[in-house]
Amino acid sequence: MSVKHALGRGLELGRSLLQLGLFKPAGRVAAKLRGERLRVSLSTRTVQPQTFLPARFRFFRRSLSGLAAQLQSGAFRRVAGGGAPRNRAVFLAFGVGLGLIEQQLEEDRTSAALCQEIQAVFRKKKFQTPLKSFTSGYKLEDYVIGKQIGKGCNAAVYEAAAPFATPAESGKCSLVELNQKETDEDNKKAGPLRFSATPSFPLAMKMMWNIGAGSSSDAILRSMSMELVPACPQALTEEQREFALDGHFGMVPKRLTAHPNVITVYRAFTAEVPLLPGAQEEYPDVLPARLNPQGLGSNRTLFLVMKNYPCSLRQYLGVCVPNRMQASLMLLQLLEGVDHLCKQGIAHRDLKSDNVLLEFDGTGCPRLVITDFGCCLAEDLGLRLPFNSCWVNRGGNACLMAPEVATAVPGPGVMIDYSKADAWAVGAISYELFGQPNPFYSSEGLESRTYQEQQLPPLPASVPDDVQLVVRLLLHRNTRKRPSARVAANMLHISLWGKRVLASLDRARMDELTDWLLCQSAVVLLKGRGSGGSSVEAELQRCFLANIDLEDLRAAVSFLIFGPRHIRAESAMIRLYNGWTRAAPYESLRVADLGDVNVNLFDLKDTCKRIREAYREIVATGCIPLTLGGDHTIAYPILQAVAERHGPVGLIHVDAHADTSDMILGEKIGHGTPFRRCVDEGLLDCKRVVQIGLRGSGYSPDNYEWSRAQVS
Repeated sequence: MSVKHALGRGLELGRSLLQLGLFKPAGRVAAKLRGERLRVSLSTRTVQPQTFLPARFRFFRRSLSGLAAQLQSGAFRRVAGGGAPRNRAVFLAFGVGLGLIEQQLEEDRTSAALCQEIQAVFRKKKFQTPLKSFTSGYKLEDYVIGKQIGKGCNAAVYEAAAPFATPAESGKCSLVELNQKETDEDNKKAGPLRFSATPSFPLAMKMMWNIGAGSSSDAILRSMSMELVPACPQALTEEQREFALDGHFGMVPKRLTAHPNVITVYRAFTAEVPLLPGAQEEYPDVLPARLNPQGLGSNRTLFLVMKNYPCSLRQYLGVCVPNRMQASLMLLQLLEGVDHLCKQGIAHRDLKSDNVLLEFDGTGCPRLVITDFGCCLAEDLGLRLPFNSCWVNRGGNACLMAPEVATAVPGPGVMIDYSKADAWAVGAISYELFGQPNPFYSSEGLESRTYQEQQLPPLPASVPDDVQLVVRLLLHRNTRKRPSARVAANMLHISLWGKRVLASLDRARMDELTDWLLCQSAVVLLKGRGSGGSSVEAELQRCFLANIDLEDLRAAVSFLIFGPRHIRAESAMIRLYNGWTRAAPYESLRVADLGDVNVNLFDLKDTCKRIREAYREIVATGCIPLTLGGDHTIAYPILQAVAERHGPVGLIHVDAHADTSDMILGEKIGHGTPFRRCVDEGLLDCKRVVQIGLRGSGYSPDNYEWSRAQVS
């Protein structure tokens, strides 16, 4: 918006505000302003999206009614009757400011409407099942069952085939073939792997172990209803669909819609337990008595039919190390799958690499799907679970249980919030994707109940900074600082495909980002018409655009463009030589980026403790720390760590503030007290302290006299 237009709009709104404030009740002023803006918008659009404004604009917007009331006061009437030029300038400035706020509001309306339109376009295209549709398969006799391909705590999985089920497209490959191809490709240093072999068993059949549910179909379906959460609408027969499936908590469980990163159950039926290959050796105790006299199982159980995937994520990572781009795309797929669950009020609660299946697209990129919903939370209460007793089931995987779940204490009215629990588990699995051991596994690993962020091991230096940032944020103990799966996925999308727009982006203005969204939409629509439309990358881009939301997008941008990321980006511009001073510091010094120090935004004392402990480790190595960022308070814990090793130190301090107050807002530790505390603890050699640029005037002589007394 040009300055001339801003001034004109500001004067117009300021004049309207003056007139309305003088002659209308205060309540009608704000209503009038809102009404005029709505009428203007309605003339150009039929859809009115929700307004999104940065906090500073929302504050001024909410304050309009209060300001309008003040305009009716007698003092204001006198000013309006004939005020000084200075007063008129004040109201001109107010009008300009209000005009800028309204301009920002209009830009946000436009951006929100654009996001809704993009959503509508990409939500029209439904996810296509990887298998051709079929109408049979509700009986065990309809299938040919092959060898066992997996076994868990409550089920065994077998490969299966049926004449009516042929794969539409497949990336099936055995682990032996995969390992051999990976070795061959490494030796040849060729391009990405490609897998297009058609399996003779396109289906996988999961046979649940039924120990206590009885042998009636109704009882079995009620007891194992959570396994049916990812079932398609045709998975059950019409009779079985009418059963009231109670779920774990006495309510009908939800059903998932199809998604490329979530398993789909094509058929679910009950049948008598057969004697399948390896049953007597692998799981004899859960067989019924007619097959094993010592068995504890019932005669009938639940069978689930789904697509047969080559391997689990855990098996794949055991023989292959994905490259940086593939690992980033795999992380993004997990976040998209978790976001899909959250949007439908479902928490998986047992995410681990064993419960993620894998196949390959036409380019050899791994495609991931989340499976095994036996421990999921899929009730009408959404992602919150009443935790009034220790007998309430928190979930299945203790190692990857989010801190807010693991540390919950049962009691009256206690609720466990699972809205970000699966996202935390994805953060832990990320280490495996990038070739590192999961930090929460093994007896020597971290515990989610007690770990601190600074204990997390670093990811390899080859992992992009933005990806490392996403992983660190996902593993925050504090859910307020942890992004949702949607926001984390948006961060990766922008990082992977929007680097250029990110470099020039301002959080308050979305023009560049909306232009990029339009370009991405066009590119993805064109890709969808070609052979590349079924690739993992194309699917991810469609998911991103189908779920685009201005508020979540702005949150993702805020994480990416502010703070340490920009400090690092700008420091990369530093040249190696200064022609004026003839200094070449990098020839005589070794400089390393040692990462960030995690702080506690809600506890200043804990933040000081974390900074002190981090700098103890740095100073102990003999390094000289150079710190960027933070407020004045950080000088105190840093000097504590330095003085522990070197004794009292000198100080050159350049600032307008001396930071030698004894108290600030009733607290001994704060941004105005760090050097007072350092002197109290003997951390500074006061005869070697120089403060430059201090403000000449102050509120009292106390601090100045105290400073002088330290060197006398």
